[in-house]
Order: sequence, then C-alpha cells, then structure tokens
Amino acid sequence: MPTEPLELTILMPCLNEELTLGICIKKAKKSLEENNIRGEIVIGDNGSTDRSIEIAESLGARVIRIPEKGYGSALIGGINAAKGKYVIMGDSDDSYDFSRLMLHVEKLREGYDLVMGNRFKGGIEKGAMPFLHRYLGNPVLTFVGRLFFNTSIRDFHCGLRGFNRARMAAVNLECPGMEFASEMVVKSLLHDFKITEVPTTLSKDGRDRPPHLNTWTDGWRHLRFLLLYSPAWLFLYPGILLFLLGIVFTVLLLLQPLQVLGIELDIHTLAYSATSIFIGFQLMFFFAFSRIYASMNNLLPPNKFYNYYKNKFSLEKGLILGGLFIIIGIALVITAWLSWQSVDYGDLKPRETLRIVIPSIFFLIGGIQIAQSSFLISILELKKVK
Repeated sequence: MPTEPLELTILMPCLNEELTLGICIKKAKKSLEENNIRGEIVIGDNGSTDRSIEIAESLGARVIRIPEKGYGSALIGGINAAKGKYVIMGDSDDSYDFSRLMLHVEKLREGYDLVMGNRFKGGIEKGAMPFLHRYLGNPVLTFVGRLFFNTSIRDFHCGLRGFNRARMAAVNLECPGMEFASEMVVKSLLHDFKITEVPTTLSKDGRDRPPHLNTWTDGWRHLRFLLLYSPAWLFLYPGILLFLLGIVFTVLLLLQPLQVLGIELDIHTLAYSATSIFIGFQLMFFFAFSRIYASMNNLLPPNKFYNYYKNKFSLEKGLILGGLFIIIGIALVITAWLSWQSVDYGDLKPRETLRIVIPSIFFLIGGIQIAQSSFLISILELKKVK
C-alpha cells in the first residue's frame, strides 16, 4: 500500500548548535504530535563539528549534510530534501518557539503560498534582537523591500516562515548567504505568491557564542540583493530624475542666464545640466539592458516594460531614432561652425556659442548611444546555435 504523504517538514539550518538544537527538535516533535500532523523534522547541517548531528539523530530528526557553506545553502539543501507538502523553517538557536506553529500551518492549509512570521507584532523579548537590528537594520530593509516590491509585509527578515514546498521549489532559490531570507520573499512577490503574516515571538537565543550573522556585511548583502532585483529603482527612477532635471535647466539656460537667490546661473551650469541629461540617459539604457536580460534569462518574470519592448522594439527603429539624433547634432555643429566662420574664425563669445555647442554634443552622443544600445539589445536576443 502507498504511504500517506507527509503534510509538513519542519526545517532547521544548523552549524554547531549542540546547546539548543535538542530543545528545538523536542518542541517541533511536540507540535507535530499534539496537532496530529503527519510530518518530519529535517536538519540542514552546514558542517557542524560539535555534537549537533549526534543529538539530532538521537531524537529522530533526519540530518542532511550540506557541504556548501552559508545560511542559504543549508536551507536550500534542506528544502530540496524535504518530503512534506509544506515546509516551516526556523533557526535552531531556540529563539523561535517550534511548539507553536499552528498559525503558520492553518494559513498554509487555507492556500497561502508563503506565511511570514512578524516579530514586531508577536513580541520581541528584551535582549533577543540587537539594538541596531531592531531600530535600524530591519526597519530600513523592510521599508526598502516594501517600497521596491509594493508589498505590505512588515517583517522582511523573520526567520520563522512557512511555504508551499512545490511552489517555492519552482522559483529557483540560489543565494548561499544570509540574503537568502530576502531572496525567498522577493521571488515569491515577483511570482505572485499568495502571502500573509502571522504574529511570531522572538526569544533570546540559547547560544554561548555570538550569532553567525554579521550586522554590516550581511545587511549590505540584503540591500544589494534588493537593488539588483529592482532595476527600476537602481537605474530607471534615478535616470528619469536626472534626465528631467537636466532637461529643465538646459532648456531654461539655453534661452538666457537664470537668477536664483541672487546668483546668476549661466553656461557653466548649462554644462552640468547637460551632463545630468547624459547620465540620466545612460541610466535609463542600463535599466533597459538589465530588465530585458533578466526577463530573457528567467531571472525576473516578464513585466509590462518587457512585453512592450517585445511588441514594439526593433533594431531598425532604434537605428532610425539614433540617426535622427545624429542629424540634429550635425546640424547644430554646422550652425556653430557658420557662427565661427562669420567672425573669420576669430574669437567667439562663449555665452552664445556654448548654447549651440552643448546641445550638439548631447544629440551626437545620444544618437550614438541609441544606435549602439539598439545593437546591444539585439545581441542579447541572439540564441546559441545548437
């Protein structure tokens, strides 16, 4: 007769946690037994040299040895080995209460794909979270995540979370380090997972050593991941801002000098405003490159921008637009040259001449950028010949 499938895998990453691992496993077993859940306890061991493996096996947990170092590696290995329909993961340092998992289980049974714990809603014991993490790191990174990915999640980095194993396996989790916590949430959001939060308590861990987490290094890795998976915030929005500011000041200064708070802004400011246009232009192209490449290689799911590009863009259209820019730039160069010729190639008035030269430089560089970028985008689309 076929064995009834497991409903739940309780997964704990482990690296030298002999002081607390046994406590966590016992609490997890109690939760499974008291709630009549058919499940298993899996330990993703990341190279423990203490008695952690011995303790886990003696208590009936299944140990998966993962040689690749890192928090993410330990969890990815454990997820791949899990047999339950659902997985609830949590640290093995006794900071989370594995005997109280039913809030997560109930939400998973309701059909949620990812159930996040919320420590700020459930309660944080005094001394359980370092000051910088509680009042700077977690709030800032959560704010960035909410802003970049348009989500209502209020605790981006809670370590106690449950998910549908099959759906999570399909998003190709791969970050080996602490940024895995952000990767799971971001990829779930990008793939339109049904997500909710439940209150979770955080207790002071039972370790006799510092945690594996490095405040500044791992904080940067989380922020870097959020930026890399949001090219709009990394490239597009700053590019649009610089481009528009540059356009406004350039147009105004092309007409005449500006008086601002008693200070005259003239051709020197014009040069900087034109530079702002160049930089903004370049950032917007970087957004296009990164978004198209990411969608084509399944790093990010297709979005409206990618679909519009697929339907509207062609190399020929890009070359025509670039060519028009270059023609305008050449026309302005000729205008500046004729102005110079009119004074028998003698001294020019910088205030007048640069108001022609600077726009000509913009159109020439912009035209070349558009043409080259069109070729580059077309190259990105080339398929390997089999």
